[in-house]
Amino acid sequence: MHHSALEFSADVPVVLTIGTFDGVHHGHRAVIALLKQRATELNGTSVLLTFDPHPRIVLYPEHHRLRVLNSMDERKQLLAESGLDHLVVQPFTEELSRMTPIEYVRELFVNGIKPSAVIIGYDHRFGRNREGTFESLQNLGDVFGFSVESLPVQTVENTRVSSTKVRAAIKTGQVRQARQWLLSPYPLSGRVVEGNQIGRTMGFPTANIEVEDPNKLIPGKGVYAAFAQYDGETAWLQAMVNIGTRPTLDALIEEQRVEVHLLEGGRTCYEETLHVRFIQRLRDEHPFANLEELKAQLHQDAAAAVLCLNQASNSIAP
Repeated sequence: MHHSALEFSADVPVVLTIGTFDGVHHGHRAVIALLKQRATELNGTSVLLTFDPHPRIVLYPEHHRLRVLNSMDERKQLLAESGLDHLVVQPFTEELSRMTPIEYVRELFVNGIKPSAVIIGYDHRFGRNREGTFESLQNLGDVFGFSVESLPVQTVENTRVSSTKVRAAIKTGQVRQARQWLLSPYPLSGRVVEGNQIGRTMGFPTANIEVEDPNKLIPGKGVYAAFAQYDGETAWLQAMVNIGTRPTLDALIEEQRVEVHLLEGGRTCYEETLHVRFIQRLRDEHPFANLEELKAQLHQDAAAAVLCLNQASNSIAP
C-alpha cells in the first residue's frame, strides 16, 4: 500500500481508477475487473487511488452525518482481495478539495501516479465542487497523455447499485439485500467490552462489542443471523446478534448495543476484537412481559439462526 499519489512510481504502464469505493460493491468490482483487464492488455499494472478520510467528513466536519460501509481497514482488505496490483490511499484535505479539475489532475496524476489509462465509474466527479466530469477528464487526458474510459451503470436484478442504496438497506436491517449488492456479507468489528451478564443467566451469554470507528454504519435494530470470528483465528462461528436498546432488560436506557451470542459455544474475551458478518435479519427488537418470555423467544431465534446459517454456509464465505 502507498500513502500518497506522490510516493507511487512504476516502470510499466499504469492503468488507474479513482474513487472512495465505500463498500466495494458490485459496481465497484466491475470497475476493478475492467481495470485489471486493461492493465493485462497493456502489460502494465493496476492502481486504485482512494481517499482517507471520506471527503464528506472533511468538507462538512460538523454536519456530514455520513455513516460509512467500511472502515479504512475493511476497505483495504476488500480491495486487496480483489486482486489489485497497487492501492494508493491519498490523505483527503481541505487543500485538495479546493483544487480545480486541472490542478487536481496535475497534482495526483501528472506529478504523482502518471497513468497511461484511467478507468472511472459512470458518475465519477472530481476537483473543486465536483466540477470535473468525464468529458473534462478526457480533455485533460488529451493534454497530459492518458486515455479515459467510463464504465456504464451496473445493475443487480434491474436495480442500479450504489453506496447510497447499500447504506439505506443496512440502516433498515436489510442485510440480505445488501449482501447481494456487496457480493459479500456486511462486516462489523469491535472490541469486546464487559456487560451486565444477564444473558449468561438465561443460557445466552453474549459478547458486547464496541465499534471503534464513530462513522461506521451499524445495521438497524433487530436480531440477526451472522458469522463471527475472533481476531487472529481462522474459524467463523455461527452467531446470533442483537442490535438495539434491550427494551425488556433496560427499558430506560437508550444507548444502542451490539451483542453477539456464539451459537456453537466459545469464549468471551474482553478487549479482543470480534469480527461479525451479517447474513440475515430474523426479527424486530421488541419488549417482552418478563424474562421467561424473552428466554423462550431467544430459543426460537437461535433455531432460526442455525437454519439460516446452515443454508448459507454452503454458498457464502464470510
